[in-house]
Amino acid sequence: MLEHFFSGSALVAVDAKGRLSVPAGIRQKIERRSDTRAIVLTRHPTEPCLSGFDTNYLRSLYVDNERRRLAEEERDPLAHYSRDRRSFGSAEEVPYDTSGRILLTSKLRRRGQLEDLALFVGVGATFELWNPQLALKSEDPEIREFAAEALEERGVAL
Repeated sequence: MLEHFFSGSALVAVDAKGRLSVPAGIRQKIERRSDTRAIVLTRHPTEPCLSGFDTNYLRSLYVDNERRRLAEEERDPLAHYSRDRRSFGSAEEVPYDTSGRILLTSKLRRRGQLEDLALFVGVGATFELWNPQLALKSEDPEIREFAAEALEERGVAL
């Protein structure tokens, strides 16, 4: 059972090599939930962003996928393969250094459509990593507001 949840949002710079600093609040939760100094990033199931979590959360993800597979087995026996591929096939474990910096692979940058800025958004058991320009176009008014506020604070014209 999870005891530490991801909350809040933060906008960080992504350099030309794909390096960025993971916000301190995210790192604190990762270190409380896992023995590793790494985050796992994978394709989000419905949004044009990445989902992130600690390495121990993979177990919860598997259990949830299996529960859904059993519930859908008669209706759509192949649905879980796609879900498992998205959940695990696109997942990459990304270690962070003592200052909290990670290096996004070109694959992760492409999957998350990340450029020079990244918006971290806590969503409880996981967090999301958005291109803030895509977040401004989201159908979800909350994510649009997080992106607008973060960009305004940074002095980026909308």
